[in-house]
Amino acid sequence: MVKQSNQTRAIDNHIVINGKFLYYAFIAGGNQILQHQVEINRINVFPVSDKDTGTNLAATIRAVIDTIKPHKSYKTTVHNIAEAALIGARGNSGVIFAQFLHGLNCETQNSHYINLTEFAHSVKNAIPYIYNAISNPVEGTMLTVIRDWSDFINSNKEQIYDFRQVLIESIHVLEKSLAETTYKLKELGRTGFVDAGAKGFVLFIKGIVGFIQNMNIRDLKIESQTGITLIHTDDINEAEIPYRFCTEAIIKNMNVDNQQLKHILLRNGNSVVVAGSESTCRIHVHSNHPTQLFQELKSVGTITFQKVDDMVRQQETVFKRKWKIALVTDSTCDLSQAFIDFYQVHVVPLNINFGDNHFLDKVTIQPDQFYDMLESQSEFPKTSQINEQTFNNIYSHLASHYDAIIAIHLTGKFSGTYNNSLKAATRIANEFNKPVYVIDSKSLSGSLGLLVLKAAHYIDAGFDVETIVNKIKADVSRTFIFVSVRDLKYMIKGGRVSKPKGLIARLLGLNPVISMDNQGKSILFGNTFSQKSSLKKLFSHIGQMCNRQPLWNYIILHAHHPEGARAAEEQMKRLTGKTAVSVVDISPVIGMHAGNGAVAVSLLFTN
Repeated sequence: MVKQSNQTRAIDNHIVINGKFLYYAFIAGGNQILQHQVEINRINVFPVSDKDTGTNLAATIRAVIDTIKPHKSYKTTVHNIAEAALIGARGNSGVIFAQFLHGLNCETQNSHYINLTEFAHSVKNAIPYIYNAISNPVEGTMLTVIRDWSDFINSNKEQIYDFRQVLIESIHVLEKSLAETTYKLKELGRTGFVDAGAKGFVLFIKGIVGFIQNMNIRDLKIESQTGITLIHTDDINEAEIPYRFCTEAIIKNMNVDNQQLKHILLRNGNSVVVAGSESTCRIHVHSNHPTQLFQELKSVGTITFQKVDDMVRQQETVFKRKWKIALVTDSTCDLSQAFIDFYQVHVVPLNINFGDNHFLDKVTIQPDQFYDMLESQSEFPKTSQINEQTFNNIYSHLASHYDAIIAIHLTGKFSGTYNNSLKAATRIANEFNKPVYVIDSKSLSGSLGLLVLKAAHYIDAGFDVETIVNKIKADVSRTFIFVSVRDLKYMIKGGRVSKPKGLIARLLGLNPVISMDNQGKSILFGNTFSQKSSLKKLFSHIGQMCNRQPLWNYIILHAHHPEGARAAEEQMKRLTGKTAVSVVDISPVIGMHAGNGAVAVSLLFTN
């Protein structure tokens, strides 16, 4: 049991609360969202029927729980909660919830304790923050429920006096306001559902009330979601999505005000929310052209974070999923978009930075654009791994709809992406009581693409998840990639080749062929004095390999060099009698080291 003296001052009358009480109360409320995120996803039809409101609210909650620590000061705690929520917010409801917390923080005096009157005022004064953040506030949503709750708290603060009683009695107001959302929004009236975001807020407050009633920290454990029922197409009606991508960003040091920023976002889409302040601003917008949008936003301030979710792919997950096993990879998987779309592969982008400008690989920066910048920018780009939170978010959404998840990633020797995916998989598997498998491809680019394609074939053939995982792990040793580099300067700049060795090689005019060993490390396969010679050596070796073992298929890749790719494909056709499964650009994350003009071949053998 929590000692009352640690949580409240003048606890007998429940007159004031401190930061530790707020901390544990937030966790209690957040746990209710985490435990009911599938239910919240199920009823999500507004503003877009992409069934991820529960996932997004859960992600926002996790960002806070994973970041903050208990603190005795109420002001410090509410500040820390608000900051963490703003940074970690996802989706329309998540950003609105974060903005409400931001308003609470701004309207709270700097004090270790807060009384009910002060709390009621801060809640009331936080309401304009969320309404002003939204370009088109709609009643019958989370907005209305929070406002109705605030009105009740303020109208009863003098009569009830203590926090516990006023929050307990506020539940009936919340439930009434929630029930009314069905009739206030025509989208909800057609389904009979209540608003998903509003439902999340009500569950949050109910969780706080439950904690107040027993004051037991041991109850603040997130239980696994056993007995989850998958959402089927007959539960809900599919709705058209006018804008495909749910796009979010954090912008710092803005040179425009929030209203000007809203105008920019509205030119590019709808469902606009601008939360936070000019110093740290969180934006949300549904857009069809995220690359174009972020090019425009570069002039607004420093973009420190980007997130783009494909809502069409999310809707497919709910209404049109073809299989019961979800397949996930990262953006270094070089496979044609046609295959990715057909097999409903979920691709998570790595991060690319040119100086202060942040991009998402293949999402907010395309290969042609990247390679042009690689030539024109004086500063060499940097990449960063996909963080654990990103994987938490996608796995929790997929676990709401699939029986199992298989993720295949680039070699763990190049990036921490594999390890972060593994950590998230363990967490979500426990939360949802579902298998989430993560496989290190020990390769990248086209080799990763072939493994993903092979896994998709196994899923389509009806193999169980354990069999598929074992088959893919065996296939890892049968994948190969050979990269013919035209100019070593990119590998030198990226640190893949030391400057002294690189200088000597460039002076000699050497054109290396790079491959991967069986541990996922890059190795030098050979050196020649021209790319033509390196390709000749490469194809000679591939011919010998094909004579020894049957080839399943191959992928041709290039870095801004389509002519070289076409020539390589013709040569491979003559060697193997097969047509390449894909001819694609090398992912910028990989191509930044291979450099402009590189040509590569990836192969997967059957045994």
